[in-house]
Amino acid sequence: MNISYAWLKSVAPGLSDSPEELAERLALLGAPVEEITPVSAGLEDVIIGQVKTVRAHPNADRLSLCEVYDGEEVVQVVCGAPVIEEGGYYPFAPAGVTLPGGLELERVEIRGEYSNGMLCSEKELGLGRDQSGIMLLSGEVSAGQSLVEALGLDDVRMDVEVTPNRGDWLSHVGIAREVAPGGIAGVTLADIPGASSLDIEVKSGEHEVSHGGVTIRVDEPELCYRFLGVIIRGVKVEPSPQWMAARLRAVGQQPINNIVDATNYVMLEMGSPMHAYDLGKLEGSSLIVRKAAEGETMQTLDGLEHKFDAEMLLIGDTAVPHDIAGIMGGMHSSVTEDTTDILVECALFEPKSIRRTCRALGISTEASFRFERGVDPEGHLPAVKRVLEVILASAGGEVDGPILEVLPRPWEPSIVALRPKRVEHVLGIPFEDTELEALLTPLGFTVQNGGGKGGEEGGEEGGGGSHGGGDLSVIVPGFRSYDVTREIDLIEEITRAHGYDRFPDDLAPARPTTVPDDPLFQLEDRLRIVLAGEGLFEATNPAFASEHEGEVELNNPISMEESRLRTSLLPGLLRNVEYNFARGVRDVRLFELGTVFHSAGAGEPPREELHVALVLTGRREPEHWSGSGEAFDFWSIKGLVETVLSESGWGDTTVEVFAVQAAAPDSESGSDGEVAGKLFVPASSIALTAGGTPTGAAGQVRPDRVDAPAWAGPVWAMELTLPREPAAKTAPTYRPLSPFPGVDRDLALLVPYDVPTSAVSREIRDAGGELLERVTVFDLYRGDGVAEGHRSLAFRLRLQALDRTLRDKEVDRMVERIVKRLRENLGVEQRL
Repeated sequence: MNISYAWLKSVAPGLSDSPEELAERLALLGAPVEEITPVSAGLEDVIIGQVKTVRAHPNADRLSLCEVYDGEEVVQVVCGAPVIEEGGYYPFAPAGVTLPGGLELERVEIRGEYSNGMLCSEKELGLGRDQSGIMLLSGEVSAGQSLVEALGLDDVRMDVEVTPNRGDWLSHVGIAREVAPGGIAGVTLADIPGASSLDIEVKSGEHEVSHGGVTIRVDEPELCYRFLGVIIRGVKVEPSPQWMAARLRAVGQQPINNIVDATNYVMLEMGSPMHAYDLGKLEGSSLIVRKAAEGETMQTLDGLEHKFDAEMLLIGDTAVPHDIAGIMGGMHSSVTEDTTDILVECALFEPKSIRRTCRALGISTEASFRFERGVDPEGHLPAVKRVLEVILASAGGEVDGPILEVLPRPWEPSIVALRPKRVEHVLGIPFEDTELEALLTPLGFTVQNGGGKGGEEGGEEGGGGSHGGGDLSVIVPGFRSYDVTREIDLIEEITRAHGYDRFPDDLAPARPTTVPDDPLFQLEDRLRIVLAGEGLFEATNPAFASEHEGEVELNNPISMEESRLRTSLLPGLLRNVEYNFARGVRDVRLFELGTVFHSAGAGEPPREELHVALVLTGRREPEHWSGSGEAFDFWSIKGLVETVLSESGWGDTTVEVFAVQAAAPDSESGSDGEVAGKLFVPASSIALTAGGTPTGAAGQVRPDRVDAPAWAGPVWAMELTLPREPAAKTAPTYRPLSPFPGVDRDLALLVPYDVPTSAVSREIRDAGGELLERVTVFDLYRGDGVAEGHRSLAFRLRLQALDRTLRDKEVDRMVERIVKRLRENLGVEQRL
């Protein structure tokens, strides 16, 4: 939001802060100033020149030779403007001046004639977009006068950052309410030159109102809460007076004509957008607020043709549309030099409807920017009276009849309860009732004794404060009705008004919470610690994806290339790997914890899952002269898979080699097996299941899935779904070391291929009981002497007791029990 410092001071006469001091105050109030720019920057040396004579250039058909008086002497200037008036006053930049765009002027020869400077257009001066001709000046100006002085450009432009919840700041009055001495009481509207007092009535109706053959009707009361219109006849459309053009230029607006500029002036001053129609171009002299017909079209003021759907709100007459409600007017009924009778409207529209239409049509205007954030429901009538004052003073004419008001939904102020004890509990310091009133009243709130609606935090926690009694009732003004709806919102206003920098720095007594984090959050923290300890760096990628990588379609995507929500973390991590490859980085270790989304049934919200994924490529260890730096391989990813599984909280998780045919690269995603077939090399892949349910996959990424240079090594990756309710982490228990020797026994077993090694190991542990200290696999054999469909696995069993030395017979009985259980449960025989 561009704010004119001079304009702001005219609205808040008591304001004495410099622009820099004002910027500091606004930052403390929550509205930081991005930039402070003198409006006259680059124009200090531009003066006003009077064209004495104009004649054709002897050697160029489209150029003219002008004799320009600069206040001291007459100099020759070559000019290419199509129309130049003898005796007219124009901005003149003599040779040696540098214009705002960086153009440095010199005395140059053009087609045999010398030019000693330039007569400038608005665009060349940075004062507008018009470059079709040089800028003819009107009013009381003189040759040699400073252009900055003549145009009232001795001002400072402040770019204020306005948060989406503070639509009331999108005007000079809105900012003035925050910074004026005394707050809202110190705000006033500056006098309009040549204006006279107005005493005008208001004629209201619920859905329709008429006067003098003009009718205003609202067919969509749920989308248009209030609509005001007023007729002015006999106006003279011409350039705006200098004072108004200077105000608009100071905030970066281009003056158009005195009617359009008046509506823009009042919008920027008071925050209520409005629009002027040429009354003679309205069919049936009617304005109707209605929804568009499907496929209906209209040409807007920017010259573009727009096509509407049946949910978009328009303003039209009995035949055609003339305005996209709250966004932009149409070309057909625009005000031109031939306009004599106008109808000025000021309305209140439903913000979500305006936002939807803007996004669908790809339009954003000053008006829509305000309507999307909420316009003051109490400010329309004062704004209409103000624009009448400006138009009558600058364009003449007479008001025909009363202000016509259609009011389907009258606005009522909300009342919010404020508990002084709650204020103290939240902010840490007590406030008297009178202090609370003194802080809120300047902001426009009305504070009364007695409770109201809106206190959402119950109870009397926080202890008693030093205040005069019960709860307070606070009446919320219209311009704050969109963002102040709860008690906590009022407390935030108290905080701002008191000053964030005025709260004590010391820590007050506090009681640490005894509520633990959610188990899922604890799991995330553990995984971060474990993976960082393994040398991986955490990545954070946006959840947006292309239509090939996502199922859930976004209603309002940032771009069509990212129109869906991701179903997997790995595509984003692989793009991170490609980014590193493109910059010559060979060794990449990344992991990500994030949410993925899957489509659900019709009318159901998307299904969300928390995943952990990682990618590895390059060397296991940093390059060093003492070693060769072995590359990551299948066992590297398998080890990390086991590490992640041990922390994942799934409980009964199995790992199996995944060896299936690769799926087509463009096949649709489905089960984890299909995903592994699409992304991983089948012979080097792992499928992960928990309780029989697929939970993820890991392995070597297929070369065609990564844009890798020739020097890059294989890329290994893993993605695992984390449980919604992780299994509780078992607390470690103390167990003393045995002082007695242990016994090692080796078992060679014939294991069918369809029996996982983990299942054999689990059966051995269950049968061995407390005496079985450790089970390890130390040999795998396939070949002669092993039956077809089987493999030979050798396990080493470590048996040890805490209270005695084990005897051979005891150990033999235990081994026999283990072998019997393996035979009965898994069909595994001992190899003799």
